[in-house]
Amino acid sequence: MKDFTKMFLNLTVVGSVSGVLLAGAYHYADPLIQANRERELKESIFVVLPEAKDYKIIEKTVDKQKLVVYEGLGVDGKPVGIAFKADGGGFQGNISIMVGLNLDYLRLKGIKVLEQVETPGLGNRISEPKFEDQFKGLEFTPRVEYVKNKKPDRPNQIQAITGATISSDAVVKNINNYLAKVLKEFPKEEILGAASKEDGHRTMTSTEAAAQKKH
Repeated sequence: MKDFTKMFLNLTVVGSVSGVLLAGAYHYADPLIQANRERELKESIFVVLPEAKDYKIIEKTVDKQKLVVYEGLGVDGKPVGIAFKADGGGFQGNISIMVGLNLDYLRLKGIKVLEQVETPGLGNRISEPKFEDQFKGLEFTPRVEYVKNKKPDRPNQIQAITGATISSDAVVKNINNYLAKVLKEFPKEEILGAASKEDGHRTMTSTEAAAQKKH
């Protein structure tokens, strides 16, 4: 009985110490992880909007959900396109994608997969340039589509990854879902005109945001 009590106390102490160490490690690592994600997000904006030199953050709240788009600005300060994140479930977990939209609101400028936990060697190939590059200049009317085991024959189609149809389908669905929201809530006329004015939603360039954080 004494041996059992001693063993129980030892396990309790070890568990408590381990819990404290894990909590400390998380407290230290979490800010670094969040900072790294923020850096990757900012970099991805310029990947999907290659002509942009800066960007403006535009936020709206629709049905208690915050929607954010990044208006890319060229060297002359004029819009060159908009970018937005498209999140949704994949085969293994969440897939997060940065999507670039042309100012004509007819074509995509490109995509960049930010996060994914898809199957190595299969679904995780959605983050490879060969797959992502298919979205450059892709039309999305009536919606983005994918084809299997053949080359696309329409301007709104991409080729799914062989053996990873579910992951390919998830990317397409996420993009289509968020495209519908962005086209509705951030119309072309607003981005080109009223978006540059204070009209009830916050606008801020990345340079201004960085300066604000310093104060």
